[in-house]
Amino acid sequence: MELDKQTRIELEAAAYRRLTEHLRNRVDVQNIDLMNLAGFCRNCLSKWMKEESDRRGLGLTLDQAREDVYGMPYDTWKQLYQRDASPDQQRQFATVMQDPTKHG
Repeated sequence: MELDKQTRIELEAAAYRRLTEHLRNRVDVQNIDLMNLAGFCRNCLSKWMKEESDRRGLGLTLDQAREDVYGMPYDTWKQLYQRDASPDQQRQFATVMQDPTKHG
């Protein structure tokens, strides 16, 4: 089945909304875990949204994009849910960040 452009956009937008809702509900999953396993995290999604806004001249701020992804101000999310990364998580992250093909 071939999708028309508008239907594809609507499906992609719905999938994005489900992804962000899922991430909002999975506060036990830390950004560093996402980066280490998948090469992207909530902050990456926020930055991608801001970059797309910038390309279109829309003026969305990074804080606004983060609030969309996190479902709350980023500083609030950090205070409520972010934990210090373990030495093992930090080592894995350093490895991921050395290889640009492994992160967003």
